[in-house]
Amino acid sequence: MIGVLLIHGFTGGPHELAPLTERLKVKTDWLVEVPTLPGHGFDLDLSPHTHQEWIETVETAYHGLKQRVETIYIVGFSMGGMLAGYLAGKYGADKLVMLSPSRKYLNLIKLTKEVTQLVKDRIVGELEENFTYKHYHHKQGKIPLKAYLEFVKCVKVTEPYLKEITNPTLVLQGMKDGLVPYQTTHVLDKDIPIDIDVIYYLDSKHMICLGDDQEVVVGSVVDYLMKPAHKKETTDTPLT
Repeated sequence: MIGVLLIHGFTGGPHELAPLTERLKVKTDWLVEVPTLPGHGFDLDLSPHTHQEWIETVETAYHGLKQRVETIYIVGFSMGGMLAGYLAGKYGADKLVMLSPSRKYLNLIKLTKEVTQLVKDRIVGELEENFTYKHYHHKQGKIPLKAYLEFVKCVKVTEPYLKEITNPTLVLQGMKDGLVPYQTTHVLDKDIPIDIDVIYYLDSKHMICLGDDQEVVVGSVVDYLMKPAHKKETTDTPLT
């Protein structure tokens, strides 16, 4: 039996990975687990929670799934990508997929451009159609400074374990990501001691599983997980 553990990002929830989760359930008979990190989901309540709790949550989910399957794949988005890398490096995995992983975070230049677009859309009355607004407006006023500091701690704690990864690894990154610079993949390539596969999506922003490229993104992940594993992955970086 194959199991897949999917981990959402900071201030997010399982909905960030919903298209991928549903495709896996349709295309496979695998066990699919998508835990919600403490304080996350649509009803954000981040203040009482710490990065240690987030790490403990994914560790518990990993070990629970591992007991039920022979093969385990880990998929993580944004901060969840770092948590996924942590699990793969510390405990092992058969395959790892990192979606817009927050190894380097907060590209202020691109984030400013997205905020500027929000303002323009408000002026012309198109705010409700703005993709960034749709997925972030419910978070306004609900992300305390302490939560951001816990996010930074989470990245710092999980980063050293990237050097312990030995399993096949795929990284997907949007070139228009407003939160994580696409150059993050260059850092990951140095951190992870094996050859990794990287796919760049020219028009994708941070919410890579929910944007305009979601069909090809989800298809790429499912195809990667379903194909037989090889001892050594290539370093080709196709552009989609």
